[in-house]
Amino acid sequence: MSEANLTTAEGLEALKAELEQLEGAGRREIAERIKTAREWGDLKENSEYHDAKNDQAHLETKIAKLRERISTAEIVEAASEHGVVSFGSTVTIKDGSGTQRVWKIVSSRDAAPGDGKISAESPVARALLGLHTGDVARVVLPRGESEMTVLSVEA
Repeated sequence: MSEANLTTAEGLEALKAELEQLEGAGRREIAERIKTAREWGDLKENSEYHDAKNDQAHLETKIAKLRERISTAEIVEAASEHGVVSFGSTVTIKDGSGTQRVWKIVSSRDAAPGDGKISAESPVARALLGLHTGDVARVVLPRGESEMTVLSVEA
C-alpha cells in the first residue's frame, strides 16, 4: 500500500516549478558538462565525464520521482470552517513561555520547519488539528510537555 501523497495547491505548484527547472536548465547544464568532458579525450580515464554521467543519472531519477509525486498528488484544501485548524491552515499559537509562532500545516513531504511549514503528521500539528481559536493544546515533546494556545487560524 503506497503512502498518501497529500499536498496543498501551493505545494503542487512548487513541485511543478522544480520539475520544470530540472527538465530545462538542469538537463542543459549536465549535457554541457558531458560535452565538455568528451572533448578532453579518452573516456575510460576521464573522471569529469564519469562524474557528469553519474550526476545525469541522479538528475533523471529525481525527475522521475517528481513526475510520480505530481501525478499522484491529492490536493487538500484547508477546511472552509473559519477558525478551525486543518490541513493547509496557517496557525498562530502562543506557547507556555509566551513565544508566538506561526505555522502552516502541510504534508510531510512539503514540511520545512525553518520556513514555518510543519507536517500534519508531527506531534504539534496533530495536537492542533480540529482546534478553534482560543483553544489550548497540550503536546508531549522530547523535552517535556508543552501547552499552546491557538491565537488565530487562517485558511
